[in-house]
Amino acid sequence: MQHILFICTGNTCRSPLAEGLMRKLAKEAGLTIEVRSAGVYAVDGGGISHHSATILKERGADPQLLESSSLKGEHVEWADLILTMTLGHKSTVLQRYPDAIDKTYALKEFVDMSTEVMQVIEEREQLISDLQMKLALSQPVTEEEKAKFMQLEQQLPDFDIMDPFGGSLEIYRQTAQEIEQGLRKLLQRIQS
Repeated sequence: MQHILFICTGNTCRSPLAEGLMRKLAKEAGLTIEVRSAGVYAVDGGGISHHSATILKERGADPQLLESSSLKGEHVEWADLILTMTLGHKSTVLQRYPDAIDKTYALKEFVDMSTEVMQVIEEREQLISDLQMKLALSQPVTEEEKAKFMQLEQQLPDFDIMDPFGGSLEIYRQTAQEIEQGLRKLLQRIQS
């Protein structure tokens, strides 16, 4: 059985949506997957947002099983795969639990990573390394290097899922749709 952990900030909006929707979608696909969620700045035992609960009910998932949980080492050890809602969440998880590097990704990063995107990321990381070395040696960064960095940044897709916190039910529905698209791709990847 595969264990998947979804992470967001407060574990009241996005990661509970991902947990509830994934549980439902996996069951429909006949897959045995255990799913949990947590937040990098969550309070244990709180309820999920009213809008998230409404959307889960609308989509046939049970929000009654969900309550907020702060990210702990036991969550990280339990998980085979940790999927965050943003690259910032991923960074926070890896700062706290660096040994989780081989199993931690932003959801959209994990499901949308292509060879072309990997090449852009590698080129960008190499340029960053080169620029850091130049700065350490007190060498100036050229305008061409700055322009190249900006060009590479613009080529990268946005791997962050919109935070609906404080928004309308419609904003939550948009976020849920974005999450569900990622989850459907995840299921395809798991099944292949």
